[in-house]
Amino acid sequence: MGLLLAGCSSEQASVTEAPAAEESAEKVMAYARFVPERRDDFAWENDKVAFRVYGPAAPLAGHASGVDAWLKKVDYSIIDKWYAGFVNGISYHEDRGEGYDPYHTGISRGVGGSAVWVDGKPYYGHNFDSYEVIQSGGDEVVFTLHYAFETPLGNVEELKTVSLELGSQLYKVDSTFTLNGEATSLPIALGLATHDEKASVYSNEAAGWISAWEVIDELGLGTGVIIDPAKVTSIAHMPIDEKDESHIWLFTNTDDNGQITYYAGFGWEGAGEITTLEQWHQYLDSFPL
Repeated sequence: MGLLLAGCSSEQASVTEAPAAEESAEKVMAYARFVPERRDDFAWENDKVAFRVYGPAAPLAGHASGVDAWLKKVDYSIIDKWYAGFVNGISYHEDRGEGYDPYHTGISRGVGGSAVWVDGKPYYGHNFDSYEVIQSGGDEVVFTLHYAFETPLGNVEELKTVSLELGSQLYKVDSTFTLNGEATSLPIALGLATHDEKASVYSNEAAGWISAWEVIDELGLGTGVIIDPAKVTSIAHMPIDEKDESHIWLFTNTDDNGQITYYAGFGWEGAGEITTLEQWHQYLDSFPL
């Protein structure tokens, strides 16, 4: 059983428990929930974007802790509706007017997944093992996920607090890492999947961001990660022959308390607001840190 996260929350559970979904039919809100009916997914959204990560029920092969993108055309909540459709045999991989999920994550970092970087390699967990929903259903959603995994440095644990406000294309991460139970500075890589180099990659170290741009089903999708530029140590594009392992990486470090803050997300042409690569980079350039 995953550990139980402590704190004041509206919904708190280890991943062995299955809280009921909130009513979200066509309500505009920032929202998140645990999804035991779909292999322990955890999903979150606002009026612009939606995401999900995988839980313990996801198969060990072919899944990891990277962040998946769900592409929305509507401002109201779609998480419960799309998962209800899944349960009834209606695929959310097909666009029926509200958007869909064509984004492949697999074992990649997806849209802004993190890794501990040791000797030129990323190390990360397979899945979260517990969660806490702190705030959901209003103008901002806030929740925490717990990860634990082994690295050559020792056992790493991460408490990843994610928040997403209405109107934003990017979710915020405030994470605390420990190594063998102690808070310390760790080398961190923040990644964007390039989908086996189908995506073009870009960066602006002075502004603290990396991005990838690709065309999926004839519509452009821009993904990005942004951090305080003073925290960037380097940026690298690393194509790799193995499936799902090619990324553009932004390298940084946690502080001495094991803490790091960054933002990640996407803009999709199908939503009708960010429709070009130039507009996506303008959004990242002007994003308030």
